[in-house]
Amino acid sequence: MDITSLDPRARLATAVAAAFLFSMVQTRAVLFAGSAGTILLICLAEYPFLMLFKRLAPANFFLLFLVVTVPWSMPGTPAWELGPFSFSREGVELILQAAVKCNCILAVFLVLAADMEIADMGAALEQLHMPPKLVFLFLFTFRHIHVIEDEWKRMRTAAALRGFRPKTSMHTYRTIAHMLGMVIVNSMDRSRRIYEAMQLRGFHGVFHTATEPGGGGIVFFSCVAASLVALTAADLIIR
Repeated sequence: MDITSLDPRARLATAVAAAFLFSMVQTRAVLFAGSAGTILLICLAEYPFLMLFKRLAPANFFLLFLVVTVPWSMPGTPAWELGPFSFSREGVELILQAAVKCNCILAVFLVLAADMEIADMGAALEQLHMPPKLVFLFLFTFRHIHVIEDEWKRMRTAAALRGFRPKTSMHTYRTIAHMLGMVIVNSMDRSRRIYEAMQLRGFHGVFHTATEPGGGGIVFFSCVAASLVALTAADLIIR
């Protein structure tokens, strides 16, 4: 299944709905079923597993700290003991649930929204009746992250050409502070020029995209939504 050909609105709505389900589910059986559905989605989208593992690695590295601390710091029935430390069964189950939920939510967003063009995402958010100012802020924040990065690279290059070598000294701290200040000032000037140029071209707060929405979005979202409703109902019944 070609995920990129689907309507961006359906992809975003599906990812958000799945994230809500995984965040609220509490029973093991429903969590297992949702995980199986996530794996099925990855297989249908033919998303490279190696790339998926690489992108999930930073989140799982953070989860390692929870694995180390939660089982022995959470009170409950001891699962096993290691010297003075007692690892509770409730702590182990909690961290396993957190790991599964985190990986499933991230995997769904990576499959459905990671390769979406930022302009298409903004247009989809606006068509889903998100607040226009929030969409405007989201798009310009994404745009100006790269502007600030370019300004910082220019400042670093200029400083290096003038013989600056960072060290642990007050001169280095003052130089970096001045560089950061110039980055902020230059970025603000550039953003002001960009906004004035957009106003001269008739911009009035609405973004348009030349990309036509893909087909099959309603069918795809309806199938996934029905599955999510069934899983939610099963979770409520099993509780």
